[in-house]
Amino acid sequence: MSLVIGIDLGGTNIKLGCYTSDGDCVESKTLSTPQPSTPERVTEAIATEINQLQSRPHCLGIGVGTPGPTDAKGRIAQVSINLANWVNVPLADWLESKTGLPTILANDANCAGLGEAWLGAGREFANFILLTLGTGVGGAIVLDHQLYTGPQGTGGELGLITINYAGPDCNSGNQGSLEQYVSIQGIRRATGKEPAVLAELARSGDREALEFWQDYGRLLGAGLASLIYVLTPDAIIIGGGISSSADLFFPATQAEIERRVLPSSRLGLQLLPALLGNQAGSIGAARLAWGEVDSCQSNLTK
Repeated sequence: MSLVIGIDLGGTNIKLGCYTSDGDCVESKTLSTPQPSTPERVTEAIATEINQLQSRPHCLGIGVGTPGPTDAKGRIAQVSINLANWVNVPLADWLESKTGLPTILANDANCAGLGEAWLGAGREFANFILLTLGTGVGGAIVLDHQLYTGPQGTGGELGLITINYAGPDCNSGNQGSLEQYVSIQGIRRATGKEPAVLAELARSGDREALEFWQDYGRLLGAGLASLIYVLTPDAIIIGGGISSSADLFFPATQAEIERRVLPSSRLGLQLLPALLGNQAGSIGAARLAWGEVDSCQSNLTK
């Protein structure tokens, strides 16, 4: 049985899974990210865990989702948010040398998009966008069933679009980005409360919390309107931790989209919650690895 390894590299945890070509997970592990999370320590921890997997003899390749942009060839982690001293780290080369397995990298939100396209809410759509609403706001663009990342591999940073030119400063250098309003940090700034607390209050009938989620939905809808006009996707899929409160803000988001976007640009558009939860990243990384394995095998037969 042939397998690949999908890895979701985060600042707190590293998730690994061994997947068949049909997406079945036959073995999985979660380990704490070494602290300090330097490139060398993280690479060693991942390689050690891979080499100890029971399924290791059946594995053909590795896919890794990193919390930041990679180069267009999927070899270098250019910057990794929430990891220490990660600048232009040749992570694919390092893992290959320690495991003997071909390795490819992608941004973690792009991996989540691949995962949803493969086994989740995006399966039925040729064209969709994914937003992950969490500590930050990640994004992925799937066009004609293919992940789009642009010529440099850094496209699809959907959370960094501007919705208020004079708004709060963003780590990217932008001001008033969508991320500054609909991420966990944006919610904390606006309310002083955690999203889970606001959701609980709203579901208990608290008027201010209900009004907050209405405003939140409208802000998200305003940001999505710009993306819809550019990409005219078949679907918008919302993931990340805040998506657990989708029932509280989706109606306002949908209404805002309908108010702002011409019917001709949103014909048949569906607004959907992601389905894969916190496994989306490792599943998508496995899909990335299968794509690389298939490409290599195809080149060998030419």
